[in-house]
Amino acid sequence: MAKTWDTAVFSLKMLVNMVTGKVSWKGISGPASIAGFAGESAHLGLKVFLGFLALVSISIGVLNLLPIPVLDGGHLMYYIIEIIKGSPVSEQVVMAGQKIGFGILGLLMMVAIFNDINRFL
Repeated sequence: MAKTWDTAVFSLKMLVNMVTGKVSWKGISGPASIAGFAGESAHLGLKVFLGFLALVSISIGVLNLLPIPVLDGGHLMYYIIEIIKGSPVSEQVVMAGQKIGFGILGLLMMVAIFNDINRFL
């Protein structure tokens, strides 16, 4: 449990450091890099491979809880706003949030794939 918590906190710190410019965005890996790392970790043994899978799973879980409207964290954000406001968020706000959320995720995916291409070239 403590290791999971430490990994989640580390993932958040790295994300904050990327946003603030303290850490390079080159650290974001796409599907090709993740598959390569998975293969390398599998060759090192089951324990290392399962540790790698846990790291990826925790990182994805942390990202999913960010307050980006298309993710679960975005839905939680809308629920919190609804509790504070006393009424649901308007349909227009939800639609605008969805567009912004898809844009953020699209940008993140483009960075990850760009980084993959650069690693393999």
